[in-house]
Order: sequence, then C-alpha cells, then structure tokens
Amino acid sequence: MVEEAEIRVVRQGGSKITFREPVISSDSRFLLCASGHTVKVFSTVTEECVQELRGHTDLVTGVLLRPSNHLQVYSCSADGTVRLWDFTDGILIRTYVIGYPIFSIFASASHDGVVFIVTASQRDNRSDAFQLVAVHLPACADQLVETTELSAVLGDVSANPAAIAFGRAGEYLASANGSQLEVYFFKKKKSHRFSLKEENRNGGRNTLTCVACHPTDDCVATGHEDGKIRLWRNFSHRKEYTYSTLHWHHGAVASLRFTPEGSNLLSGGLESVLVQWRYEQESQRNFLPRLGAAITHIAVSPDGSRFCTSHSDNKITIIQSCVKVSSIIQGLVTGDEVQTDLMVDPRSKALVLNGKPGHLQFYSLQRDKLLFNLDIVQQEFIHQSGLDQYQVVRVAFDGSGSWLATVEERKQKAAEVEVNLKLWAFDDHTQSFVLNTTIAAPHEARISALCFDPAAGSRTAVLVSSSADGHFKAWRLAAPPAHTDDEGASWSCDFVGAYHGLVPGCCSFSADGSLLAVSFQEVVTVWSPASWELLATLSQPPGDVRNLCFGRLSCSKYLLGTTTKLLCCWNLLTCSLEWSTSMEVSLLLADPLSENMAAFCHQDGSADRTSERSAFLQRRSCDPLMVPLSAALSDGRCVASRRRPDALVIDDAVAMTPFYLLLGKHQRSGAEAPAGGPSSGTPALPQSSAAVRELLQTPAHVLPAASFLCSAFLESLLISVTDDRSVEETGPADQEMESEKEEEEGSDEETGAGGTRPEEAPSGGAQTEGAAPGLTRTQVRELRRVRKLDHSWLAHLLDS
Repeated sequence: MVEEAEIRVVRQGGSKITFREPVISSDSRFLLCASGHTVKVFSTVTEECVQELRGHTDLVTGVLLRPSNHLQVYSCSADGTVRLWDFTDGILIRTYVIGYPIFSIFASASHDGVVFIVTASQRDNRSDAFQLVAVHLPACADQLVETTELSAVLGDVSANPAAIAFGRAGEYLASANGSQLEVYFFKKKKSHRFSLKEENRNGGRNTLTCVACHPTDDCVATGHEDGKIRLWRNFSHRKEYTYSTLHWHHGAVASLRFTPEGSNLLSGGLESVLVQWRYEQESQRNFLPRLGAAITHIAVSPDGSRFCTSHSDNKITIIQSCVKVSSIIQGLVTGDEVQTDLMVDPRSKALVLNGKPGHLQFYSLQRDKLLFNLDIVQQEFIHQSGLDQYQVVRVAFDGSGSWLATVEERKQKAAEVEVNLKLWAFDDHTQSFVLNTTIAAPHEARISALCFDPAAGSRTAVLVSSSADGHFKAWRLAAPPAHTDDEGASWSCDFVGAYHGLVPGCCSFSADGSLLAVSFQEVVTVWSPASWELLATLSQPPGDVRNLCFGRLSCSKYLLGTTTKLLCCWNLLTCSLEWSTSMEVSLLLADPLSENMAAFCHQDGSADRTSERSAFLQRRSCDPLMVPLSAALSDGRCVASRRRPDALVIDDAVAMTPFYLLLGKHQRSGAEAPAGGPSSGTPALPQSSAAVRELLQTPAHVLPAASFLCSAFLESLLISVTDDRSVEETGPADQEMESEKEEEEGSDEETGAGGTRPEEAPSGGAQTEGAAPGLTRTQVRELRRVRKLDHSWLAHLLDS
C-alpha cells in the first residue's frame, strides 16, 4: 500500500537576509538581520551564523538595537508582536503584544521606554495607507505583556523603513512619501511639509525613495528616483527652507546613511557602487565599485568602524571605515527562474541551482550557508535591459561528483541560439570545479536533456546530450594522444544517434550503465552504450514522453515514463507495456538507495481507469503531491483503497513468474482457492527447473545482487514448520491412504483429457483475476512427497 501523508518539513534554509536593513552591534563583532520568521546573528569576522533567534510566527519586518542596552535588540513581525532579545545568548526576554501587523520599527535615545512602529492606518481603508504609532512599553517582570498605550504620531507614511529617520538625538523625525517630505517636531508637536513637482525639467521623477538625518546638525538628506540627493536645511521654518543637490547616481537612490560623527554621507543604488560624500565638502567623494549587485540598504555601526551594504542578490557586504571590503555574508540567490532545476552535488550534498547571472551556486541546507559560487559563463554581466547574455540552462553531475556538465545559451535572433557545452572536473586542491573542455555548438539547436552514466568511473565517464535538432550525442572522456603536449584527458564525441527523424526528448541510463533510454516524441528507444546498438523500441499511448527513469535493485527490469496525462511502466524483458495510469506527473525521480520512485503530480479529481493494471488517485483539491512508487507497484497492480479513497493500494494477486517467486513476493489474497486447489494457507512452490532456467537466462543487468538471490532462492525451497505440523495433525494413516488414492487417480488423470492446467484455464472459470493460479492434483501430490524429505542439512547450510 502506498499511503498519502502530509508533507513534513525536515529542514529548510535559504531565507532572504536582505529583506530589511541589517544592524551592527556596538562593538562591531556581530551583525543581525531579519531572515524569514527568525533573526540571524552573524559574526563579522568568521561570517558564520552564531545565533538564530526563533519565536515569531510570521515574517520578521524589523530589527533594532535597544538604545539603553547595547546587548539587547528589538524585533518586530507581522504577527503583531515586538520581542526583546539578548542576542549574544539567544534568549527571549520579553514579548510585547501589539495586536496589529507591524511593518517597521524605530527608536530614539531621547524616548526611553518607547518604540515607534508603522502599522496599517485604522482610519483609512486603503491597503497602502500606513501610520506611525508610538508604543509605550510597560516595565514589568512578565514575559508576555499586553501593550495598551498607543498614540499616533504621523499619518500617511510609507511602509518602507528607509523613508523614515530620526534626527538630532530624536528631537524631530523626517518622513518621505511620494514627492513630499514631512518633518515632525516632538517638542512643538507639529510638522512641516515640503513638496516637489513629480517631474523635473529633464523628465526625471522627483519621487523621494529614502531619507537620512544628520546626527548633530539640522540637515535632512533625501534620495530620489532620478538619482539626485537633496540636502534640506532651515526646515524649522516652512517658508525659509533651502536645499542643495548632489548628483552622481544614474538610477534611483536606494539608501542613505550619515556616519555617527556626521562627517560623511553614504549612498548606494542600482550601480553596485558605494559612494562616500564628505559633508559640507560634497566635491570630495570616495567610491567602492563592483560590489556585485544593486545596493538596497546601508547600515553603520554605532562606533563608526564598520559599514555594511545589503544587495539584491541576498548578500551583505561588511566594509571597513577606510572603504575596503572585510567580509561577505552570502545567502541563497533567488532569481526569476531556476532554469537548471534543483540538483544535488553527490560529493558535498549541497543544493545546486542558478545563482547570480552566469553562475551556479552550491548551497548547503545542513549549514544554511552558501559554500561557493561557480562562474560558468566567465563573462562580466552587464545590467542593461534588452541585452541578450549567456545563461546557464542545463546541469548534470556524474555518480561520484567528479564531473560536472553545464549548458549555456544566448539567444541573439528569433531563430538563432548560441549554445556552449562545458565539462568541469573537480579539483581536490581547491575543492571546486575547474573547466576541462569547452564544446562550442555541440548541437544545431537547443539541448533538451543531459545525463551521465552513473556506473562509469571518473576516468571512463560517458555523457549523453539530446537536442531539438533530431540527434542525441554521446561524449566520452579520452586520454590525449601520445604525440601531443596536452596534459590530462579531454572530452570528444563518441556517437551520434537518431530515430526516423523524430525529435529526441529526455534520456536516462540504467543503474549499472548497461542500457540507455532515449525518448523520441511518442517512442522510447533502448540502446546499448557498449556498442551503441539499438536494442528495442517501446510504444505507449499517444503523447510525447517527458520523463524516463529506470527501476533499481529488484525492479531494474522496469522502465517508467510519463506523458502529459499518463504514468507508464514497461517491462524490459518482454518489451511490453506493463501498466499505465492516468496521472499528470511533472517530475519523476528514482531513489538511488532503494526501489522507490517519486512522482510529483498536480491532479484534481479522480483518475479514470485505463487498463486492468491501473492506479486510482482521488484528490479533493488541486495540490502538489508526491507519490512514492515501490517495487510492489512494479510487480502488482493498483486498486482504489476502500479505507481511504486518496490512497494507492498494491494488490499482489497477479500471475506467478519465476522472478516473482524467487523474490518471495507471492502472497495470497483473501479470496477462496479454486475448487480442487490447495488451501489458502498452503504456499505454492515454483517448478525448480523452470525457475533455475529463467534465473540463468535472465540478463544480468536486470537481476539483483547474487547474495540476495541465493538466500531468497534457498528459502523459497524450504517448508515452513507450521505447514509440517498441520500435515502431521491430519494423521499419518489418512495421509498415506489419501496419497495412494491420489496416485491411482493421478495415473488416470495424466493419460486422460479431463485435466486442466493453469495455463489453459478459461478466464471465466474458478480461477479469478484476484487470486493466484491453483495447482493441479499432480503438483499437490509432488508437494506432499517433498514435505516428507529431510531438509535439515539445508537449514544447517544456511545457518553456517
């Protein structure tokens, strides 16, 4: 039976660490950042995560150092709580219940016991209306505290934390929203608003994107979409304000920060360049270029010895005050699309997928850390819309992780695509992959599939690629000729295959590498990699084959494939379709350590029965589903479960074969045996000569290990103790009389025409579809004679 169960998350990682502005501790030893439902604490020296603050039940939207205690930190979340932590020990000190989703949090040294949060406006029903609220945190010893003192400070603020800043030790705050700047004075309890035109004379937009306040002077810096920075002064008088303009960025300014002493202003944006402006000497600038990706946040440590920048590729760069990079904390890079699919490095067990443009990232879920980035394209990526650049689209590993194959594409025109196939060898010294062979234009069209021979060694590796040009090619690792100066082996084309001009799709090797299956639209071809001879072709119901996967261990004689609406299983010994079931499978994978397979499907409603050996999968809703297919599914058929309609039940009542009996998988169903047949508790033994002949004539690549077959075969010949006792209880005299009578009847039966063999039994007879075929009286007589023999010597042999 294949039961359906809820998917349980075993391990998760790769959360975004640049969602909000990070925080640097007072001694610059630690960096704290919001990451999903947790707050992660990193060491600025080792780049390792030393603490993970867990407690929030929803997305963490802000992290803030407590002004009165530099060893404690506040965190806010969309779950409506503010939590106080001791981040050095990872201890939750207190939880303040606000009751509303919180989007950002602020604090000021002059407002003791008060934090400022941004929540949705209660007076305005618009989804984009937010307000700044002051929350008085009660001083008590309870760990869970309900906050009741909330007062609105500003309405119509932005949910972006970069658009709100406190100035001059908390005497005023500045808020940017749209093209309007609002400055609120706490002592006067009034605010002044300054507006700009939405567009300037050059057509640029004056929309404010971020704001920063000077720590000692009355100066507010605002960043704009057109790349300009404005420094506002004299804003305490509404009609006498002035501003000056700084311009270097060509894109929107994403973040602004003053240093603690106020001598420098830091800015960053799309250009991936950190710009350091000298305050009141704006012509003097320092640059830190090529930071890798667009800057989204800038943070400064309280002592001013460290800066850090958050980037759009989920990376945090820690920078010294002399504007030099000291360390980089890289998270999982999530792009618009994972074109390579999710792969696992066999050597490091790391998750491999697309990372930065033109790169592959090796991410360890166990450590929740990026191990390294591999530059595949080896070209500088240009951030320009509409420019066609190389992208990594296919990845494949060999069985040991010694070789890596990558495919990169660049589309220049509507019908022209540049394709490069690269082979990478693992270097033990650098613990990374090194480029070995580059094959330009390996096919005349896009490559649709890649697969390595899993059984080949690192020196005899074989790679197969299929393409839309109608061919698949085999690439083999070969040593260089003796007369050349080349060092090491390289890859070259060993075979080019095609089938009747059809377009190949997916390809797959068997576990031992003795067979290769390649799909050509609706036809599956089976090839021998040793001679590249076409061994067989398999047909199936209409539809292009999208996935192919060989069975493993005792199910290695089966080949599974999927179409848009079917899951099919072929028997490689008979070259026929074993069974098929209606199932929309998007991905089919085999477990390398067992006989199980996983079919990821997306199906709504019950499936229709397609044949006698079909599967029923009933779903009440349309959800992604993983269905494991074990060895029993290959040997039996699937029927609907009466106990659970959404479960797959395996029924073993199928025709006996020598392979089926040798593995000991014959089980009786609950149905009664045919008239004249043995009782339901009596096991049926195979014909020894036929079983041995089938065992010797079966190809080796579809048989399990010899040690497994030997023990299973010998155990199948033994008679259980319970069966011997049941025979002895009937009485020896009755057995002898019955045996003699059956011998006399057996001689007449063998010469007469009235006997019916199991092979000749009609379909409508006593032998039903759900029960195993019965034994004739002659076979029952021979079985009883075997029981009288002494098999103790064979038992001692097995025990030894």
